[in-house]
Amino acid sequence: MERKTSLIIMAAGLGSRYGRGIKQLDRVGPTGETIMDYSVHDAVEAGFGKIVIVIRKDIEDEFRSVTGDRIGELCAAKGAEVSYVFQDIGDLPGGLTAPEGRTKPWGTGAAVLSCRDVIRGPFAVINADDYYGKTAFRRIRKFLSGGRAGRRRYCMAGYALSRTLSDNGSVNRGICRIRGDGYLMSVAETPGIVKTPEGAAIETRLGNGQREHFAQDPNAPVSMNMWGFTPDFFPLLERGFIEFLEEHRGDADGEFLIPVFVNRLLKEGKISVRVLPTEDSWFGVTYSRDRAEANRSILRLIEMGEYSRDLFADWQPAH
Repeated sequence: MERKTSLIIMAAGLGSRYGRGIKQLDRVGPTGETIMDYSVHDAVEAGFGKIVIVIRKDIEDEFRSVTGDRIGELCAAKGAEVSYVFQDIGDLPGGLTAPEGRTKPWGTGAAVLSCRDVIRGPFAVINADDYYGKTAFRRIRKFLSGGRAGRRRYCMAGYALSRTLSDNGSVNRGICRIRGDGYLMSVAETPGIVKTPEGAAIETRLGNGQREHFAQDPNAPVSMNMWGFTPDFFPLLERGFIEFLEEHRGDADGEFLIPVFVNRLLKEGKISVRVLPTEDSWFGVTYSRDRAEANRSILRLIEMGEYSRDLFADWQPAH
């Protein structure tokens, strides 16, 4: 029996720069849709058969009040299933325990690992608060289902840096080096990237309160945490998480991040990652002020005919 291609949506982050509410649930569409709704829509239309949403237990009630059974019913009408997984600070491999006082989730690597018991086939990973565009979902689904994915052969959606910046502050991006044949050589998690009149720059603060900018190539390929894996990634991820926890004993803030771990595996020659370029523009809600721009971006896509004003108008729930 064919195993469904799954999509893991990471929605357990705290969003410390957002400032209010749960940013993953902010409504940006004209009929109350969240960014995650558009990702679910695009993934199912691209052929993903299972949606796994990773949340924290403390936001379950609010999450279900917004998504509720609605997403499950809508996806069921299209032959896809939806399930929830909790990212728990105490869910640690190897008999390890969380340090006293730890309240922050362990990061994106731990979020993916929390899905190890519900994923059986190839799967993609995204952030709940990022809009990726239809092209990326189609290309990753094609890679995962077309025989190119396999043991330790993975993929990543690549975006041009200039298409991924916020008007409202600095962002972190995984800046990539890519071989001539399209495979990832390295990904460097880079903080403090800002939009400039020339394109993009890394911003650093000097001791006198001034800021210094180091220009970046606006066309540089970056990772937006949209990955494609097969189930053999889980054992690698578990071992990596154990090593991370042993190296960060007593650390109340450290995060086990997918790009950092993937970069390490690339250096060790343990995996290959094909970069699937996309011309779509990213938008998201890193800052609360980003919500207005996300709303405008959605309206532009609707005007272009990419979506119906009522996103799921053509999806009839099964009865």
